[in-house]
Amino acid sequence: MITTAIVWDHRGRTKAGCEGPLEVRVTVDRKPYYINTGIKVRKTEWKAGTIVNRPDADSLRTRLNILYHKIESEINAAIEDGRIIDVADIKRRAWMLIADESSTSFLEWCRDQIDQLTHSGGTMQHYQTMLTRLNDFDTIRRWQDLTVENIYKWDAYLHKITKPQSDADIKAGKPAEPISDGSIYNYHKCLKALLNRAVLFDRLQQNPYDRLKGKFKRGDRERIDFLTDEEMKAFESLHPVAGSKMAMARDLFVFQLYTGLSYSDTQTFDIGDYKWDGKVWQHVGERIKTGVPYVSQLLPPAVKVLERYDWKIPRLSNADYNRHLKSLGAMAEIATPLHSHLARHTFATYMLRNGAKIENVSRMLGHTNITQTQRYAKVLAASVHEDFDRVAEKLAKSD
Repeated sequence: MITTAIVWDHRGRTKAGCEGPLEVRVTVDRKPYYINTGIKVRKTEWKAGTIVNRPDADSLRTRLNILYHKIESEINAAIEDGRIIDVADIKRRAWMLIADESSTSFLEWCRDQIDQLTHSGGTMQHYQTMLTRLNDFDTIRRWQDLTVENIYKWDAYLHKITKPQSDADIKAGKPAEPISDGSIYNYHKCLKALLNRAVLFDRLQQNPYDRLKGKFKRGDRERIDFLTDEEMKAFESLHPVAGSKMAMARDLFVFQLYTGLSYSDTQTFDIGDYKWDGKVWQHVGERIKTGVPYVSQLLPPAVKVLERYDWKIPRLSNADYNRHLKSLGAMAEIATPLHSHLARHTFATYMLRNGAKIENVSRMLGHTNITQTQRYAKVLAASVHEDFDRVAEKLAKSD
C-alpha cells in the first residue's frame, strides 16, 4: 500500500516562531519516506494542509502543488510499469521534470545572470571565461546535470586544459602548460556563486558544492613573485621616450610599487580623495574589487610620477600595460616576468623588509584578513632560509 501527504517539520526540530520544512511523505508498506520540497513556513502559516497568512502564499501553494502532483504521477507511472517504488528515484524524476519545464536551460540562465553582475572588469572576465569553459565541457547544460558527480568531472576536465601557445613556442617544440590551479579554483568559485543565486531564486533545491566543501583547493599560493631592492632600482632607472606608452607603463608600475594599489584601483585614482597634512598625502578608501577599506599614503617616488602627469594617473588598458611591462622587464634584465599585480606583491614585501608591521601592511593592501598578508612574510622567511642554505653549502665546501 502506498500513500502520500504533505507534512510540516516531521522531525520536530523547528524552534517556536521559526520556519520549518514542508515535505512530501511517501509511505510504502507502512514505511515512511520524506521528500523535501525546498519550501519553509512557520507553523502558523500551515493550516489544514495548505499555506496561509503570508504575502507569497499563492505562489508557494502553486509550487507545492506542482511538485506534489509530479511525485504522485511518478508513483503511478512506476506502478503501471511494474517497477519497484524507489522514493529516491521518484524524487529525482520529479525535480528533473520541473527543471525541464523551465523556459531557459541552465547555461542560458547563467548568461543572463552574468549580464546582471556588477563586479570589476577582471572578475567579470573570470565569469565569462568560466562560462566558455563550461560550454565547451558540454556535460553540464541542463538543471538536472548539476550533480556532485558532474562537478567532479568538470574539475577533471579543467585540469586537462592547457594555456594557449605562441607560434615561437610551437616551433620550438615546447610542451603546452596546463592552466594554473588558481584559475581552476576561480572557475569553481564563479560557478558556485551562480548556483548560490539559483538556490536563492528557487531555481535549484541545493547547491552541489555544499557537499564538496574543501574538496577543490586554491592551489599553491605560497610561491609569490616579487622584485628585490636591486631589481626595483634597475626598473626605476629605465627612461623610455617621454609621452610614449612605454613611458606611461614604466611610471604606472613605479606608482604601484610605492602605493600597493591594484591596477583597477589606480584607474579610479583621484588626488582629490587625498588629504595634504603639510607633509604627506593620505587617504582611506575602499578597494574597487572587494569594497574592503585600505589606508594609503603617497611615498616620494609615487608623488614624482603624479607630478609628471599633472597629478593624474597615466591611462593604459590592462592588455597594453602588461605587454609593455614585459618589454620593460627585458630592458632592465629582470628574470621575473613583469605584470601589473607583481607591483602589489613587491610593495607588500618591500614594506615588510623595511620594518612595517604585518597588521599595518594588511591595512595598506586592503586585505579582508591578516592571513592573506601572512603569505608575504612566509615568502620572505623562505628567502632568508635560502640564503642560510647557500652560506652553509659554502662553509661545507671550505672544510
